[in-house]
Amino acid sequence: MMQGLLAYAVGTFLALLPIANPIGAVPVFYSLTGGDPPDYRLQQARMTAINVLWVLALFLIAGKVILSFFGISLAVLRVAGGLLVGHTAWEMVTARPRLTVPENEEAADKDDISFTPMAVPMLSGPGAIGVVIGLAAKATGVFDYIGCLVGIVLLSAVTYLSLVVGEPLIKALGKTGVGALNRVLGFLILAIAVQFVADGTLQFVHESGLIK
Repeated sequence: MMQGLLAYAVGTFLALLPIANPIGAVPVFYSLTGGDPPDYRLQQARMTAINVLWVLALFLIAGKVILSFFGISLAVLRVAGGLLVGHTAWEMVTARPRLTVPENEEAADKDDISFTPMAVPMLSGPGAIGVVIGLAAKATGVFDYIGCLVGIVLLSAVTYLSLVVGEPLIKALGKTGVGALNRVLGFLILAIAVQFVADGTLQFVHESGLIK
């Protein structure tokens, strides 16, 4: 029982970590809070982590209800989630900014950036939400859900630590180093996205009776 819980916790954390990419969010966070006092920056980092936690936990709990309400199968969700994750990965590989120009301009004038744009859509965006709903669909018992929730808590903690201590790391790596790290992570995430699409397609074909 505890082994299964631990497996779900680790699996959830490892599945979400590259997609949420807290390290990749650090440059944006410090560009939006660079002129603010340290206490405010710490408060925004803490609230960002909390928002990531409750957003993903909400979709974990409501995952099966959402799939049932819209009549979406797990196979279709895997394909759609893979496409979303793949889009995110492609933006990382091609060094496109994680926020659009209008989103960045709006965020620069906001007093609180912890929910938007930091938590949504940057850290707990459609890709991460799709992964969480997929995990909820596969969960078969209370301990599976608890394990997933523990994984989300771990992601939230890593997010907080990344935003708090990330500035020295970003300065040490420089723009070139951060860009290279994002491209490597983007490639790995793209591979995960392809796996999602492949698994979902095979499952859909099997459920349709085309392959027996």
